[in-house]
Amino acid sequence: MIFSIVITGAPYSSQSADTALRFATSALSQGHQIHRVFFYADAVHTASSLAAPPQDETNIPQNWSQLAQQHNLDLVVCIAAAVRRGIMDDNEARRYEKETGNLAENFTLSGLGQLVEAGIVSDRVITFGA
Repeated sequence: MIFSIVITGAPYSSQSADTALRFATSALSQGHQIHRVFFYADAVHTASSLAAPPQDETNIPQNWSQLAQQHNLDLVVCIAAAVRRGIMDDNEARRYEKETGNLAENFTLSGLGQLVEAGIVSDRVITFGA
């Protein structure tokens, strides 16, 4: 089965990003495919390279990045929601005259069209909300 995942809750104030990560890991281990993971609303904070949780807590951005690297996952961050919340790649940082971007490795900025396409390609789209 081909899944796409939508996450809307912030990584450290809701369980949505962590629960979605566990779901994705389990689905991949059972032979399913993850077409795309789409971070929307406050979930865009999951893509911040500036997150620095204490060592005894889960580093959710790092874990998503590692899973994406291991399984060639498409981690898409809604550009409108991200820029509004201060999450930018280097191109957007220049555009908005910021010193540097802070988008974590293996995440990309894109629009809602990527979410629509994911719904067309996938057998199921599962949302993890706040």
